[in-house]
Amino acid sequence: MGATAVKPHIPLRQMVRELREHPSVRGKLDIAQSTATLGLTQSSDGQPGDDCAVLPTKDGYDLFACEGFINAFVQADPWFAGWCGVMVNISDILSMGGRPRCVTNAIWAPSAEQAQPVLAGMKAASQTYGVPIVGGHTNLRTDDLQLSVSILGHAKRVISSFIAKPDDVLICAVDLRGSYREPFDNWNAALTTPPAMLRENMEILPTLAEAGHVTAGKDISQGGIVGTALMLAEASGVGIDIQVEALPRPDHVDLHRWLRSFPSFGFLLSASEDRADAVCEAFQDRGVAATICGDVTEGNAVHLTGREGSALFWDYARSPYLNLSGKEAPHA
Repeated sequence: MGATAVKPHIPLRQMVRELREHPSVRGKLDIAQSTATLGLTQSSDGQPGDDCAVLPTKDGYDLFACEGFINAFVQADPWFAGWCGVMVNISDILSMGGRPRCVTNAIWAPSAEQAQPVLAGMKAASQTYGVPIVGGHTNLRTDDLQLSVSILGHAKRVISSFIAKPDDVLICAVDLRGSYREPFDNWNAALTTPPAMLRENMEILPTLAEAGHVTAGKDISQGGIVGTALMLAEASGVGIDIQVEALPRPDHVDLHRWLRSFPSFGFLLSASEDRADAVCEAFQDRGVAATICGDVTEGNAVHLTGREGSALFWDYARSPYLNLSGKEAPHA
């Protein structure tokens, strides 16, 4: 067996330029097009810009979210796409300090046979996480296989995207026990984790939220660590400096790929310095890697810092990303 090829080192500034142009990062720019047409801002009902719509109730907040999936992904890996339909929606609820209650789906397929693996993946995830599928929409007379999944959850206390503060520290928590679901940049740690452990891990963020340990946060989604940090910074009206060597990262995974990867269980959180250790320990006690990986600062840009110095990833004042007007979160 031949030796594993070693990838050449990519200088920090070149890596940042390539990340800025990567489709997974650029894809989030589409959000601004929709919100502008719909007339939505952070002050609209539900507070667009968070990972879920936030709807106040007598005993906390209902959380509502929806995910649509890239057709090429659904067609290339239909069972896993169905699984992800449940999994990534659960992450949205967890990222806001909530507990998921139920999901619905909308599936389009040329036939029942082609829809079957997507639905089987959804069913497997629903049973694994203990979150029921309660209905949806089915059309088996279309040209393409397509999937959208919605979720409802509830939080006693919300973790928002809008209240990260200068002098907070940035924390990255990711379950590293997995591998890539090739050829996509999806880091899958769910299918190799016992179901009981997955369900127990769903309590980490609600417990942290209710204890008041977390200032703000988002789940690491399409766009990876860098895109998620940018959305968090812009929503809160702050700068973020990521120390790339401090990020939890699987062994033998290229940093360039890791910064744009979509982990099955991964979050960026801000916390005051005196709460940061408690946040990290809550994840580490469950076998999830968590480190302080940067700082929340004054300003309007995300920088990546490493041994070669610091490089500007994105200045959202010059080039808005989500392009939603700022407002303090009413549920903070």
